[in-house]
Amino acid sequence: MSYEDREHALNSIRENIARFGYHLYTVSGDQTPRYTYSIGLSPKLGHELILGGGIFFMYKEVGKIIEEIVGRLTAGSVSTERVCAVDPFGTFSLRPSDPSWVTLLMLGATDFYQRPDIPALQIFPDDEHMTIDVPNMAVPWSPQSAPIWQWLKEPWTYPVPRKSEAVTDLDSLRGFAVTEACRWEEDYWELFAGAGPEIPKEEKRVVGLGMLLASDPSLALILDLKIGDGIWREDDLEWHEWETPEAKGETPA
Repeated sequence: MSYEDREHALNSIRENIARFGYHLYTVSGDQTPRYTYSIGLSPKLGHELILGGGIFFMYKEVGKIIEEIVGRLTAGSVSTERVCAVDPFGTFSLRPSDPSWVTLLMLGATDFYQRPDIPALQIFPDDEHMTIDVPNMAVPWSPQSAPIWQWLKEPWTYPVPRKSEAVTDLDSLRGFAVTEACRWEEDYWELFAGAGPEIPKEEKRVVGLGMLLASDPSLALILDLKIGDGIWREDDLEWHEWETPEAKGETPA
């Protein structure tokens, strides 16, 4: 980032803090799950907030969740257990984040304050809204403790483009096994825990392919699919190739 770009970014942060009391920074793209954190709360509340992952929630919903929690914290109405209900998005607990996560994720905050030791609370969803991309930030970051977040430091080793993405569904992101897989482009897959045509649009999400590969190593076979090919599996989790009408000796309709 050039000096001019950095100054522009810092001025935007200062303006938002002056207008709204804090600035929200969202980072997404590549293979690291989306995350959003605040800048400007720690001088007043003693900590910043960070929601790591949480792909269950859409981008605008994350902003609403943090806004509601900030309001509760400012008013002193959050329970002593740091649990906060945010209708209609569920109940969230606020947990101290290990400094390793702050150092890796909250670069805008550490740059703004010009120090690395920024106290932060992780916004942790309830079980109903939990997805595999939500790490336990109370534990120091490592590729072993947070494999889905390993590409913060680890090199990309899969034989597909690092920018590879997958359209998937909330069930797979809750940890249910993917049962349908198809590769449509060099860097684009569809991976569903169920029948893809039956999944409502509002339950589909686009994620980095690495998230699903790290969560379920049995998906490694999808990397060998040719463009246009698909595989499926049932409860036995044994993969089968899709059969086209031609392969079955049938005449397409």
